[in-house]
Amino acid sequence: MDFGPLIARKRERFDELEKLVAAGDLYDDPKRARELLREHTRLKELLALWQDLSKTSTELEESSKLASGADPDLAEMAQADLPELEKHVIALKKEIQLALLPPDPNEDRDAIVEIRAGTGGDEAALFAADLARLYTRYAEATGLKIEQLEASPSELGGIREIIFKASGQAVFRKLRYESGVHRVQRVPATETQGRIHTSTATVAVLPEAEEVDMELKADDLRIEVCRAGGPGGQGVNTTDSAVQVLHIPTGTIVRCQDGRSQQKNKEKALQILRSRLLERKQREEAEKYAAHRKSQVGTGGREEKIRTYNFPQNRVTDHRIGLTLYSLDRFMEGEIADMISSLQAADMEDRIAQASAPEAP
Repeated sequence: MDFGPLIARKRERFDELEKLVAAGDLYDDPKRARELLREHTRLKELLALWQDLSKTSTELEESSKLASGADPDLAEMAQADLPELEKHVIALKKEIQLALLPPDPNEDRDAIVEIRAGTGGDEAALFAADLARLYTRYAEATGLKIEQLEASPSELGGIREIIFKASGQAVFRKLRYESGVHRVQRVPATETQGRIHTSTATVAVLPEAEEVDMELKADDLRIEVCRAGGPGGQGVNTTDSAVQVLHIPTGTIVRCQDGRSQQKNKEKALQILRSRLLERKQREEAEKYAAHRKSQVGTGGREEKIRTYNFPQNRVTDHRIGLTLYSLDRFMEGEIADMISSLQAADMEDRIAQASAPEAP
């Protein structure tokens, strides 16, 4: 495929964006500013890939000539370079092809991550806590920031529910594939006969919504303040700091009691509410306009079993792409980059295939 004409148009658009981004009135419209800056970043990355491809293609062409030249020493060295250069050219072409696809408007956003214990009682709550620790370790290793918004611990040190914000570079692009049902197979600490139990936890990764994305009208909200309950320390238990927000049109309820400040809990609740409503809106639109297509890596729905963690075999299997890794011990310490890369690659192939396929009548 000849990318030249497309790249030329993208370069023209990038030059336009350079002027718009430098304009003094850029931030007069925050939503427009954010969209322009994101587009500017995407095109800058695309043009860098194109430059890399041009350079590598030239090196490949020169090495091919030297490999068939009269000088045996130069030919041998050039021949040794060819496989790596060819591999790099193929990889760059795939990256450029993906970058030329219409962008997902959410991929550069921060993420709201919700983890809840599923079936399995206390063991499910312990597994939910393990998943929260996994993502925290991954964030630490990749320079992401984690901010806890709400948590409901269980009696045995597990977590019934935890909600946190992950912020950094392209967070949603990295974590979006974690949405779904996670299944664990292991011998619980409370099991006296050594039997393997199966438990589950659900993960929902939502693109963070800002005020300009989802306007919450005061008439649509019912905000109640009440006394916090459950574990959390003396201060939480003795102040009227818990905040519950009901979005009347959708019936969506968010409750926050993790902090001592009533105002902070209200801000966190509204932040979570916006993200849930944005995800709901985008999911409904996707179902309406693309019901005839289903992504290779799954819908990301909370009801979908996406992964199994088998501790006796030190195995983790992602069912959407059929990938099995025998390094569960390291995986649980946050070493999930290989899994994320494989899911991203599968999604890329699927998006390219969908873009190339004829539309259904």
